[in-house]
Amino acid sequence: MKRLLLWFAFMFVLASCSKAEVSKAPGFELRDLDGKIVKLSDYSGKVVIVNFWATWCPPCRAELPEFVRFYNENKKKGVEIIGIALSSRKADVDAMVKEYGMSYPVCLSDGKAEAAYGGIRAIPTTFIIDRKGNISTSRKGMMGYKDLEEAVKKLL
Repeated sequence: MKRLLLWFAFMFVLASCSKAEVSKAPGFELRDLDGKIVKLSDYSGKVVIVNFWATWCPPCRAELPEFVRFYNENKKKGVEIIGIALSSRKADVDAMVKEYGMSYPVCLSDGKAEAAYGGIRAIPTTFIIDRKGNISTSRKGMMGYKDLEEAVKKLL
């Protein structure tokens, strides 16, 4: 009986140590605030942070300065951010882009991108995609500068 329990324990540990299945990031094609098409595939070979947010969301507003600072300090290293505004009016998104100095692409959602990412049930929600197009990190809730730095440094 002890051998059987030890065998099951060993198998459990072995299974727990196996590599997690790699998840390819779903592609999307959205228009930014200037009407330019933004495709995830255009960022192949870069680390991409896809941030779903809304203008009326206090945690989203709180994290935006951290995203802007992180982008400005890391874009030359091959890091890109794409902001996708959900359930927000274009005029409100335009105002926030100016207010926070967002220099990365910001798109209005068409509903398809969040569906492709499994449905966004909480905002903000952020996905970090490695240089090969795989989702490395996904996070519901706010991410600060240190969170972004920790998630991205292993991908650079």
